Amino acid sequence: MKICMIGTGYVGLVSGCCFADLGNIVYCVDKDKNKINQLRKSITPIYEPGLDDLIRNNHNAKRLIFTDDIEKAVKESDVIFICVGTPTKKNSNSVDLDQVLSVAKSISKYIKKYKIIVNKSTVPVTTGDQIERIINKKVKSPLYDVISNPEFLREGEAIRDFKYPDRIVIGSNNKKIFKKMELLYEPLIKKGAKFFCTTRKGAELIKYASNAFLATKITFINEIANLCEAANINVEDISVGIGSDERIGSRFLRAGPAYGGSCFPKDTKALVSIGDKFKSNLSVVKSVIRSNNNRKILLTKRVEKILNNKIKNKKITILGVTFKANTDDMRESSSLFLIPYLLKKGGIIRYYDPSGPKKEFKKNKNLKFSNDLNKACIGSDLIIINTEWDEFKSIDFKKIVKKNNFKIYDMRNLYNPIEMKKKRLKYFSIGR
Repeated sequence: MKICMIGTGYVGLVSGCCFADLGNIVYCVDKDKNKINQLRKSITPIYEPGLDDLIRNNHNAKRLIFTDDIEKAVKESDVIFICVGTPTKKNSNSVDLDQVLSVAKSISKYIKKYKIIVNKSTVPVTTGDQIERIINKKVKSPLYDVISNPEFLREGEAIRDFKYPDRIVIGSNNKKIFKKMELLYEPLIKKGAKFFCTTRKGAELIKYASNAFLATKITFINEIANLCEAANINVEDISVGIGSDERIGSRFLRAGPAYGGSCFPKDTKALVSIGDKFKSNLSVVKSVIRSNNNRKILLTKRVEKILNNKIKNKKITILGVTFKANTDDMRESSSLFLIPYLLKKGGIIRYYDPSGPKKEFKKNKNLKFSNDLNKACIGSDLIIINTEWDEFKSIDFKKIVKKNNFKIYDMRNLYNPIEMKKKRLKYFSIGR
């Protein structure tokens, strides 16, 4: 098939590359000409393992076309995916749909023959109706169908998630569309992916409900970790004990910092906003949001306690500042709260992250990025493991710190407390 992906952010770029890798001709469209020129040179704007090779191979094979010419891309394609951002509005829980609706207006100008318009952006219930109304002003409905096909890609695992999904959700009010979309996804269905069909509004809500439920699991185990610390119980035993129940499952039951990233924070807020719109009180989701915000404060206060409330002039090393490993995404990362707080208290901070220095921290005094893990740790009073990158899992702390009486705060529980005690290290973790 010929496919048009409008938006070369995380979802559009990864999905476009993967569709091309399945043998389709894919137009990746973005209004940012500089980004398009970079992509034509196989220079990616995001950090995602394996994506560089995927772009290079499919671009060289001429299955993947990067362009800012939306008119040509729409006219040439059979299926058009909307993959633009849907951020949270300022001072609100509701979603900013400006980009999605703007794309819908642009698409409507160039439809001359039948198109399937697929909304892959995460959008509130009834957004498909809005898109349809916009396009219908220019184009008669027999020439198009608007459907919903939410994405379930994890940053750092996005390519694998696309190629080996557990389910493919298609929401359409026209049942004839299901067979056409099943044909597009046939290579993935043959690998075992469940092909699930529902209404358009149903698919829109599935995405938000999925993310809110996963955020709830993270928040739940973090609250249980607080109880474990107070009662001297190992939270990892609790995670295994409850996660072994097939009705619950073990994934997303690892205690740690507050959840962050581009999805969970904004999608939980958006779901609350959707509930308000339909006069439905989503009290559980509201509680999750509150608890997650409190989590950032709680863990920061724990750092103060570890340092005996003496942060001023302490040399503190932060290992990992992204919201999770294998991504360069800083959105809603707990480090954005932790680091400024420690700096305000007079701490001298160095940080190391495998994905490189961050623009968010460029203007801060007493804060330096180190491009070497060992150098970042030398002479530290406290080392905080904030993100679970693989290279943080086997550090010889005594050898590289070269200082007595330093402390380690492992927010990801990467190390065994008993082993750390044997090495006579002052080690602190989460819920243990």
